[in-house]
Amino acid sequence: MTRGFTPRALGEIAIRCRDYEAMVAFYESVLGLTVLPDGRRPGPPQRITLFHLGESFGGHTAVLALFEEPGSSSDIPEASALHHLALSLPWEEQDAAKLWLEEQGLPARFQEFEWVGWRGLFTRDPDGNTVELVAASPNTSG
Repeated sequence: MTRGFTPRALGEIAIRCRDYEAMVAFYESVLGLTVLPDGRRPGPPQRITLFHLGESFGGHTAVLALFEEPGSSSDIPEASALHHLALSLPWEEQDAAKLWLEEQGLPARFQEFEWVGWRGLFTRDPDGNTVELVAASPNTSG
């Protein structure tokens, strides 16, 4: 049997949030993401906020979804497999982003990925997830 499909773009990143309100504030106020129209579900049973990340594929919008972690659900693993999430921005904006994050009292460090022509600016969200603001070098096409 052949696979029969090829993923073409990011559709969604979903994070279970221990501190939902702090997470929403971080992505909305600190990073400046925009909530989709009708992108807030107030709950119960669970609050959800959907942030617009850009157009994806086939009419789908790429989103960052924040889910309030229910206190008593047994189907949620204790640890996430999330390594980090990366949001792209222009190379020319990374220095300003670093200064902004530091002004907000957040860690901010650069890491070069010369082999692929990218530079990442790393910080952490209120739940401790690693967030990368990544940019392609102006000298590459990737």
